[in-house]
Amino acid sequence: MKKKVALHNLGCKVNAYEVEAMQQLLENAGYETVPFGEGADVYVINTCTVTNIADRKSRQMLHKAKKMNPDAIVVATGCYAQADTERLKEDLAVDLILGNNQKRQIVEALEEYEKEHTKQVQVIEINHTKEYEELSIASTAEHVRAYIKVQDGCNQFCTYCIIPFARGRVRSRKIEDVQKEVEILAAKGYREVVLTGIHLSSYGVDFPKEERESLLSLIQAVSKTDGIERIRLGSLEPRIITEEFLEGIVATGKVCPHFHLSLQSGCDKTLKNMNRRYSAEEYAEKCALIRKYYPAPALTTDVIVGFPQETEEDFEASYEFVKNIHFYETHIFKYSRRHGTKAAAMDGQLTEAVKAERSDRMLELHEIRAKEYEEAMIGKELELLLEEEIEIDGKQWYVGHSREYVRAVIPKTGAHKVNDLVTVKAVGFAAKHVLRAEQA
Repeated sequence: MKKKVALHNLGCKVNAYEVEAMQQLLENAGYETVPFGEGADVYVINTCTVTNIADRKSRQMLHKAKKMNPDAIVVATGCYAQADTERLKEDLAVDLILGNNQKRQIVEALEEYEKEHTKQVQVIEINHTKEYEELSIASTAEHVRAYIKVQDGCNQFCTYCIIPFARGRVRSRKIEDVQKEVEILAAKGYREVVLTGIHLSSYGVDFPKEERESLLSLIQAVSKTDGIERIRLGSLEPRIITEEFLEGIVATGKVCPHFHLSLQSGCDKTLKNMNRRYSAEEYAEKCALIRKYYPAPALTTDVIVGFPQETEEDFEASYEFVKNIHFYETHIFKYSRRHGTKAAAMDGQLTEAVKAERSDRMLELHEIRAKEYEEAMIGKELELLLEEEIEIDGKQWYVGHSREYVRAVIPKTGAHKVNDLVTVKAVGFAAKHVLRAEQA
């Protein structure tokens, strides 16, 4: 009888990639993957620790797993397992703890547990390792788009962020290893890849000088893969946006005009308190530079509201800045006090009510700007990668994303199938944030 394993992911795209890599390691070892419900012999929860709420959700999922099958082996892995190992050692719901950079050992760790039947803890001092943990995938839950992890760790130490303590220092994956994985995925029909990492802009800074690579050289290498038509990039820092970088990615012809440029605040005082290494003016210059090379790019960002000592004037400065940049999407986060970070110890912590009010205002602005960007697409030609069939108001449609990552539908006909790249013309809206298009 094959042992049944259920996996659950909390957190970012890097975590999601690691879950798929662990799933493939387990399946190769003879495990059968089943949905996250009752009846599994092993539960693997890839935890997150980016906020206190993420910690709580991680603990809840571990307890839920043990409740579903008290005889099952419950594995806690990922960032919360790394950051709060001592608490999990005392948690009776958890049988096996695998820290970051230990996920590759999951099959061996389970075998060890089966022999000993005592709690196993495999957690290294993550800040002391320079080794990139080589994980890879040969397929993914998404049918047309593959996320590929190319980098781990972060050296930035923003005052609000626990992630450098959970993920360690910057560690980059060798270009040839990334290329091999992309070639396997392309051979299986994937046409779009998304390069992701914990701090993607730092890719290559840890390599020896004689092997020095950069995110640009990685993108250029990936772009040479036959069958890959589109390359997207995970979250970028403003400093990586230079004339050389933009000239290089435009020349590939494959990098999509969709850039997530992390902001966090449009107020210089708050940026300094956050230990972000740019000013609002520098950030605006980078956005203008992207628009010089891509005529109508989708610029998306993250903004934290209610940071310690953020006055009403500071918030207004941030709000006006966001308003003037004209982002397509703005992801809003209310500041979450994170034990172990410098910001948690700062004076001037704000009330939840103030954070909520500022968040609501930013969300209203996000909706206005998103709609504006989508409306500007109407009448234009878009390249759509068809992802799945859906039904709207009793009619069948293909849905996909444009190169700008705008969602759109076309009527389902016999002319196309999932994973086709089609040129369409946007003619209106099918639903909120979903364009309706016709064959061009």
